[in-house]
Amino acid sequence: MIPYGKQVISQSDIDAVIEVLNSPWLTQGPKIPEFESSVRQYCHANHATAVNSATSALHIACLALDVGHNDIVWTSPNSFVASANCALYCGAKVDFVDIDSNTGNMCVNNLESKLISARENNALPKVVIPVHFAGQSCDMETLHNLSVEYNFRIIEDASHAIGGQYKNHPVGNCQYSDICIFSFHPVKIVTSAEGGMALTNSKELDEKLKLYRSHGITADPHLLEKDSDGPWYYEQQALGFNYRMTDLHAALGISQLNQLNQFVSKRNELAAYYDALFIKHDEIRPLTQSDDVYNAYHLYVVRIANATPLLHKQIVTELRAKNIFCHVHYIPIYLQPYYRQKGFQQGYCPNAEAYYHSAVTLPLFPELTQQEQDYIVATFVETLTELSNAEK
Repeated sequence: MIPYGKQVISQSDIDAVIEVLNSPWLTQGPKIPEFESSVRQYCHANHATAVNSATSALHIACLALDVGHNDIVWTSPNSFVASANCALYCGAKVDFVDIDSNTGNMCVNNLESKLISARENNALPKVVIPVHFAGQSCDMETLHNLSVEYNFRIIEDASHAIGGQYKNHPVGNCQYSDICIFSFHPVKIVTSAEGGMALTNSKELDEKLKLYRSHGITADPHLLEKDSDGPWYYEQQALGFNYRMTDLHAALGISQLNQLNQFVSKRNELAAYYDALFIKHDEIRPLTQSDDVYNAYHLYVVRIANATPLLHKQIVTELRAKNIFCHVHYIPIYLQPYYRQKGFQQGYCPNAEAYYHSAVTLPLFPELTQQEQDYIVATFVETLTELSNAEK
């Protein structure tokens, strides 16, 4: 079976983890700040906070921006549920902005239209969470300009996009956002086994992020509300969580980061080869790539022209039966039973739904070979032709 994604672990990665196992520190040691420093320097951001998952990073990002009961947060329906759940954890209300079906990203025109309507109804969002789907940055400059006009904050969900660029600057530099989130899950660009990170250029937000990741507790003498009772003294200043990363995970992340540019370059090379193979097949269309974006290519997604839900299901099932583990990213979040219970219905974001019923994620990872790509594309085209003919 050719997986849709998998980690690449080198001997240097293994050695980095073993080094920590042989050290005095397994959890809250020196590797965590080293990892944070490495990522923030790579991204040209001022601050970074490592946590145990991107979901945790999204949660504390919302908390740092004071998202609370009856606040409104908007995000993309074309994402994993964590992009919306993070706001619900804070007691906020969640809504969705339809996507540009050519890119899979939040459509800025749809966002502007929704903002105009929301202002008329006194229901503007406190925070908007754009998702850099598949590794391609959203139109962040336009989003930022809208945030100034309509007074909302921005959390970039860049779980797919570390190593990518927007307008020749690294994703994660927070030029157009308050906070940017990365994921280091094993199928992502680089991995720490499990882990995430929140970047920001604001010292105040960084202090909040670090407070919320560790039970709301601080021992920093500059942040204490009263004079210390002694060297053991700490204060719980907020209701925080145990979202801390360990030194074991950070050590793997540091080692993987050394290979980030190589991984992203290879993913772009593989994506270009896919593009060249598909160019002869109008019935299969890769996602559109923006000119001002360098895609990190966490995923390689194609859309089937004139797909029906049945054909969509059959093509994925048949390809898996032929040892190609293709996948679908994503079911629109609001179609999940939990969100339907909140009143969302089919048809709410028509672009996202049309996209969902036509999108197929194909295998993409640095060790994928061109021979495997040849087999994937040839099998895809042959299977689609057979199924389409059978439908007629």
